[in-house]
Amino acid sequence: MTTIDRLTDLLNRLGSYALWQVAIELLLIWVAVFAVIRFIQGTRAARALKGLIVLLVLGTVMVRVLGDDSFQRLGYLYDRLLAVIAVALVVIFQPELRRGLIRLGETRFFRNTAEGSEATVGAVAPACSYLSKSRFGAIMVIERTTGLKTLVEGGTELNAELSAALLQTIFYPGTALHDLAVVIKGNTVHAAGVQLPMADPGDMTDPRFGSRHRAAVGLTKESDAIVVVVSEETGEIRLAERGELSGPIPTDRFADELRERLGRVPMPVDADGHSEGFEGGEGSKQNGKD
Repeated sequence: MTTIDRLTDLLNRLGSYALWQVAIELLLIWVAVFAVIRFIQGTRAARALKGLIVLLVLGTVMVRVLGDDSFQRLGYLYDRLLAVIAVALVVIFQPELRRGLIRLGETRFFRNTAEGSEATVGAVAPACSYLSKSRFGAIMVIERTTGLKTLVEGGTELNAELSAALLQTIFYPGTALHDLAVVIKGNTVHAAGVQLPMADPGDMTDPRFGSRHRAAVGLTKESDAIVVVVSEETGEIRLAERGELSGPIPTDRFADELRERLGRVPMPVDADGHSEGFEGGEGSKQNGKD
């Protein structure tokens, strides 16, 4: 069968389909493609996907459309290559797939109650105010629906009652646990000295962005937790959520901002995330510097 015969056969088959069915199918395909593009936009996987698309288009045109029966060996290799590409997609997009599955598994049935959120705000806000004025660096993770058990296993479990005094003590310079993160679960300080996964330097739009803030962005890209960061250099307080970092929040407005975020349903954003502001220099120890 020649190329012209194939195109003619394709047009004939398209003409036999109901127009409304074709329209619905094209709409669903467009929505799926758009969702995938939005999900990986700005990530390293997006560049890999472009290369795979170019390879698939060239291979399809050469082997399937123009090939006829002249490139049988190329057709054989192309068929085998498709299986390799399917496996490669899983490997290349592993971080994005993990984040997507985490988001799909999130549910609001186990969200904090209003009373629990208010108790968290009542302890975190005054502690951050003190740490900000004293220029003591801090990073606090407020766990929500996504469990952080694997992270906590690498830290020191406390399971202590949440209070501003305890948080201030933990992040006081010179204490054994002040360099890394604290995980808050409900009304308890679940663990301290927790090392968080850091966002890649390429994910940050400002090279001056330090390890505390990179850790906040890195964790919130993989979970629905809210992370509070206090800068050691400037005393500025920021909130990270869904891979996005807020601008500096004044201490007199921080409690209201945190209360608002804890009270609303987590909403997904692009997998790449965007920061509104950056500051601080990188430290030598992960999560330990701004």
